[in-house]
Amino acid sequence: MKYVGIQSQIRRNNIMSMILLIMFPVIILGMVWVFLALLNYFGGGYYDQYGNLVHELDAEAVNYYFLTTIPWVIGGVGIWFAIAYFSNVSMIRRATGARPLERRENPRIYNIVENLCMACNMPMPKINVVDDPQLNAFASGINSKSYTVTLTTGIMNRLNDDELSGVVAHELTHIRNKDTRLLVVSIIFVGIISTVMSLVLRMLYYTMWSGGNSRKGNGLSAIVVLIIGLVCCAIAYVFTLVTRFAISRKREYMADAGGAEICGNPLALANALRKISSDPGLDNVKQPDVAQIFIIRPDQITSGIMGFMNSLFSTHPDTAKRIAILEQF
Repeated sequence: MKYVGIQSQIRRNNIMSMILLIMFPVIILGMVWVFLALLNYFGGGYYDQYGNLVHELDAEAVNYYFLTTIPWVIGGVGIWFAIAYFSNVSMIRRATGARPLERRENPRIYNIVENLCMACNMPMPKINVVDDPQLNAFASGINSKSYTVTLTTGIMNRLNDDELSGVVAHELTHIRNKDTRLLVVSIIFVGIISTVMSLVLRMLYYTMWSGGNSRKGNGLSAIVVLIIGLVCCAIAYVFTLVTRFAISRKREYMADAGGAEICGNPLALANALRKISSDPGLDNVKQPDVAQIFIIRPDQITSGIMGFMNSLFSTHPDTAKRIAILEQF
């Protein structure tokens, strides 16, 4: 696979970051309008001369209520985004159980990372470790102060120096290409939708068991309102997954190509991916949005309906294809 160049990839990811920053709020606001429109359509109506209930959409009323909700939606999403954006490193660390790796604890890893950073002329990132006997790795951070390469104890112990250099070079390429910042934006907005959907689902469950099915006049019952909200959230969630998919699986191919270029040994990275795919770690992380930053997604992440949806729109390409491309270098 032809490597398009570091500056081209950085420029592409910066543009994609801006598109995502625009698209996700548009999706959220769009679903708010749809929710209000459905409430207006099914919540009113009149009986015709034959006694049939006729529903009509009052677009003017919907737009009025939508305009009044926009500041609240934008404000809430903005606050959430700001908090998550600047605390993403600690959030990912808690989700994965990572901790800082001291040089005296493993000087071998520090030597590998330092040599690769000098080879590609980039600042040294922080190094974290996850106590996991299986194999996996990821990069995270939004700027030079927070860029971090995280490795499991399994990958450090079970890969040789050349293979480990390939993995670290892959993660350093993610940092150089600004992939990590792009993924943070994706994780935050997908997390907003999934959290709201979970809250609506819990409210629906509680309302059904508490008998909250009363209505006034032609108004909608609480259960119907929550069902409409759940449907809107589900649609928005699918749209966010599709938008996240637009980040492109090429992100991993480009990191593989860049990693092979930095370490100078494509076959070593191919061998590392083969070993990791046979026993991927970090399967205790039950958050698919966080799992997308791993070099290979654990199979356990894809269980259940939500896992199926995330697998369907995964940003990770097939590992066998990645290995085949590396072996062609």
